[in-house]
Amino acid sequence: MVDQDGDHGQVIEDEQKLVRKMAPHLQKVMIVDSATSSARMLAEHMRGISPGQTFHATDGKTALSMAGTVEPQLIFVDIGADHSDGIDLIRKIRRSYTACRKAPIIAIISQPTAELIMAARDSGVHEFLRKPYNTRDLLRRLEAVTLRQREWVEAMQYVGPDRRRFNSGDYSGSLKRKSDLEVSDQSRIDQALRIIKSSLLAIGADPAQALRSLRAQAEILKTSGPKVGNTVLTEAASVFHEFLVDATENGVLNPRDTLVKAGPLLALLPKDEPRPVAKAS
Repeated sequence: MVDQDGDHGQVIEDEQKLVRKMAPHLQKVMIVDSATSSARMLAEHMRGISPGQTFHATDGKTALSMAGTVEPQLIFVDIGADHSDGIDLIRKIRRSYTACRKAPIIAIISQPTAELIMAARDSGVHEFLRKPYNTRDLLRRLEAVTLRQREWVEAMQYVGPDRRRFNSGDYSGSLKRKSDLEVSDQSRIDQALRIIKSSLLAIGADPAQALRSLRAQAEILKTSGPKVGNTVLTEAASVFHEFLVDATENGVLNPRDTLVKAGPLLALLPKDEPRPVAKAS
């Protein structure tokens, strides 16, 4: 005879343990939704899970300002019929200088389409929550963004969590792509070098994001070099990082000087990758 009451009690106990683990990451939550009623319903769900603070913004402009003052640990963005406002907000948060720019963002959608999912994914969301949802659906998304953190990508065309959904080290199921199973330090190095190349080419168009992207890649290379025993890479990354720190402090990123300083790193690009060339001034 199956003890169903015992099984149910174990499920409740497991959920309570999960909530306790997540609680420190749910103290300040921002909900962006033009519909007050649905925002209130989500806030009630969250209060039932964790006694943190919830903040509500009805539009992107208000939300961006609120993000800078509240510094939420988690952000929900309802992507309604006019989804461009929500996606634009997510992109602006990711490219902002607010303390919460890397905070998990969960996109709430009622009518998911492949186009909408891809657009939201490319704007920098962590997870999706489809309406209608229940507490268990919400708990699964919260667990994913608070306890299964993904690597951060700071590039030119994309800023946000690693877009490979199943890249966590504890997942090895059939849905995990082969490339995800074989992530190595060398693959991270190759990706960082490619992002450096694209960032150098975009300095003129977006110098602020180029500088932030270059610094992020230099930091990755500084830590990855020793892991693969590449002293040339480690030294070149350290010199380049120091140059970028100075550029940040001075507020000036000279394209030609940056290309020269990046030269030793560009020389380490995979053989099939063309090198950026400085234009004559």
